[in-house]
Amino acid sequence: MYSDFPGDRLPESGSAAGRTSGEPVVEVRGLVKRYGAKTAVDGLDVTVGAGTVTAVLGPNGAGKTTTVEICEGYRKPDAGTVRVLGLDPVADAARLRPRIGVMLQSGGVYSGARADEMLRHMARLHARPLDVDALIERLGLGSCGRTTYRRLSGGQQQRLALALAVVGRPELVFLDEPTAGLDPQARRSTWDLVRELRSDGVGVVLTTHFMDEAEELADDVVIIDAGRVIAQGSPEELCRGGAENTLRFTGRPGLDLGSLLKALPDGTTADELSSGVYRITGGVDPQLLATVASWCAQHGVMADGISVERHTLEDVFLELTGKELRS
Repeated sequence: MYSDFPGDRLPESGSAAGRTSGEPVVEVRGLVKRYGAKTAVDGLDVTVGAGTVTAVLGPNGAGKTTTVEICEGYRKPDAGTVRVLGLDPVADAARLRPRIGVMLQSGGVYSGARADEMLRHMARLHARPLDVDALIERLGLGSCGRTTYRRLSGGQQQRLALALAVVGRPELVFLDEPTAGLDPQARRSTWDLVRELRSDGVGVVLTTHFMDEAEELADDVVIIDAGRVIAQGSPEELCRGGAENTLRFTGRPGLDLGSLLKALPDGTTADELSSGVYRITGGVDPQLLATVASWCAQHGVMADGISVERHTLEDVFLELTGKELRS
């Protein structure tokens, strides 16, 4: 991303360009945060690498926002250690803030300030900011530059908040629900920008309720519930660790599933979900698909709508955190 804007490369010392991909930019160990009798974060461990996107997921009240706010320096931990770019986000706030970008889901902008006025002000606070005009054009804010923040649409406010987070060429960016309220075009543009940040060696911490967004962007996913990490890994690893792939097909009701199972590998299960709708689970692969098709042909079964369904990140999230609503 940075190479798309006027100016020299980032300084090598103490910058995203000078970091090795995967080198820790956030290290959280044994983090605890209490609000009175309530423990919001309970012994949490998280590591974020340079040049990677880490998605932090969790239901409402899980502790993810508190964790991110502590990493940003807005809250103090009650126990544990937090290091961001090797610094304490509270004690070393003055040294850390010029090096990170923070996009809040709401707030953080003067309601009466014009969009371009606020962005230029933020740029002047940094030694080597991105070119403001180019950034405005990049994020489609040109038509609303002289509009006050309070009069911007929700999507325009989101894009301005994103611009404010990246204008200082940060080494690490915290993005809180960056695509909430965006139309499909703006959402895809934001995804592209996040990928460009990663390719430039910037670490990205992303909180989102959109599971497809986490699947699309994240190198690492951290699922938090009740203040603890309950699962962590790449989207592929988490989805592979859930239920096995499922093969579904329709045919005449009452098929002899015992006969079908004899043709399938050990550990495979088969059941009739409803009249004429069948499900097979247990390591679905091309060979199993071919075996099912062959068995159907041998038994005069016209199998219709054969499909392989893989667990999505949303499936895994709901399995781990439950399906009930959280307040």
